[in-house]
Amino acid sequence: MAFKTIGVVGAGTMGNGIAQAFAQAGFEVVMSDVAQAALDRAMATISGSYDRLIKKEKMTAEQKAAALGRIKTATELAMLKDSDLIIEAATENLELKLKIFRQLDALAKSDAVIASNTSSISITKLAASTKRPDKVIGMHFFNPVPLMALVELIRGLQTSDATYDAVEEASKAVGKSPVQVRNSPGFVVNRMLCPMINEAIFALGENLASAAQIDEAMKLGANHPIGPLALCDMIGLDVELAVMNVLFEGFKDPKYRPAPLLVEMVEAGYLGRKTGRGFFTYA
Repeated sequence: MAFKTIGVVGAGTMGNGIAQAFAQAGFEVVMSDVAQAALDRAMATISGSYDRLIKKEKMTAEQKAAALGRIKTATELAMLKDSDLIIEAATENLELKLKIFRQLDALAKSDAVIASNTSSISITKLAASTKRPDKVIGMHFFNPVPLMALVELIRGLQTSDATYDAVEEASKAVGKSPVQVRNSPGFVVNRMLCPMINEAIFALGENLASAAQIDEAMKLGANHPIGPLALCDMIGLDVELAVMNVLFEGFKDPKYRPAPLLVEMVEAGYLGRKTGRGFFTYA
């Protein structure tokens, strides 16, 4: 099972990063989103990212043109029907993902693999919504996709060895270092990372220190390259809350209870970098 054409559902931060990485590695890519404006922004983002690689002499102008030429955009999911591997990178919402998976299952060719870039939702549950559960897998990329080496490959209960092997090979082909993970709430990284961020938010809510001081403490005391609150702003407070809710519901353990301040900030629309305001403010 070898993939040539990659379908990407969603043109947001993760979707356009995944499209960029696969196109740069020589794959044909079809990126789909319901909004043409989102696709236009995504292509501008990818072009700008390639320009930075050219400045660093890691890519030539000719290679940029070739990579951009390998990306097609579409506002209809049906345009992904000939893809060998389709990666769903929509909002972290179970009902939305289930709807997309059912649509993809109906339109994709019979041997196509459908993957989800979910950061916490059950791959087994997503697979069960299709008629090809053995060809469903989790591909959890990390932000920013072009720079981060890790991709968690999550096997649902139904995922076949052939599916896993093909997706592992494709991950390595785009320069990623795949780690095999069993299906469980939050998988590996987010099961450890998101509770740490949540605890930092508890500390802020209890006025133990300011946001800047909490981040400085973790950078200097734990040698983290970025503080937990700035990292949450980059991830998105809504995403952090969604993951904590999945962990809380999945394990029924109060240690995963979302911090009240996190809940309130999401209610206020303070979602981090993407809205210009989170634990810090952005231009």
